[in-house]
Amino acid sequence: MVNPQMVMYEEEFNLIQTVVDRLVRDANAKVVFIVDKNGQLIAASGDIDNVDTTSLASLTAGNIAATGGMAKLLKEQEFATQFHEGEKANIHIQLVGNRVILVVIFDSKSSLGLVRLRVKKASEELNHVFESLLKKVAEPGADSPFSEISDEDIDNLFND
Repeated sequence: MVNPQMVMYEEEFNLIQTVVDRLVRDANAKVVFIVDKNGQLIAASGDIDNVDTTSLASLTAGNIAATGGMAKLLKEQEFATQFHEGEKANIHIQLVGNRVILVVIFDSKSSLGLVRLRVKKASEELNHVFESLLKKVAEPGADSPFSEISDEDIDNLFND
């Protein structure tokens, strides 16, 4: 089942970005980013100028979907953590609250133990942010970011 698009407010985005920025420093990582399960990049920090974050985000979501299929075959709920080790770069992937994917790219200047420790704390913080975001969106009478857009506005958008 495909997840519906997530609504993001500025306040929650800033909290998420703060967690991502801190994780880069605390884990001594090269790059940290968060992706939704549809492959959309939510936040990124670190040396992102040298990384194709759009492609990496899509591939990461595909990787999570594939391992989710393997988990089902093995009668597991999900494989929440993955680690890929390369010659120069390592990738730690963590599913957060079964909603978003936290990706940490690091090299020999850090260690898997440090990354796992810092990811655990960051995951807890992120889970709280996304829980609060879901409550905010689900509140009856909550202002939707789309409430001021009418059907007429949408029709006018596609008319010349």
